[in-house]
Amino acid sequence: MGKWKWKTPEFKKQALERMEQAKNLGLLAKELGISVRTLYHWKDAQLGRPKKIREPVPREKKLEDEIRQLKQSLANRALEVDFFKGALQRVKARRQPNTATGEEASTTTSGT
Repeated sequence: MGKWKWKTPEFKKQALERMEQAKNLGLLAKELGISVRTLYHWKDAQLGRPKKIREPVPREKKLEDEIRQLKQSLANRALEVDFFKGALQRVKARRQPNTATGEEASTTTSGT
């Protein structure tokens, strides 16, 4: 290809022309000093195709799902802790000595 700078429009045009004729895009890309992905980006731009959005790889998706589950579990545990704190406070309140008789209140009766 000579001393073309790979970002010049002439270089891109010539690379795309060679891409149409090439049987092995990997070798062409290596010869041009660019990646095969770059060739395809240039081809998509030339054809007016919208830019492709990369989907997350399965590992990323799996980790995102795990994070979501952990956040939900943490929220559930926080609710449980709040519930038991409230229950403990009610039990402690019932066990306070009765000032009139000086006895502790029984916890066997329902507070509802």
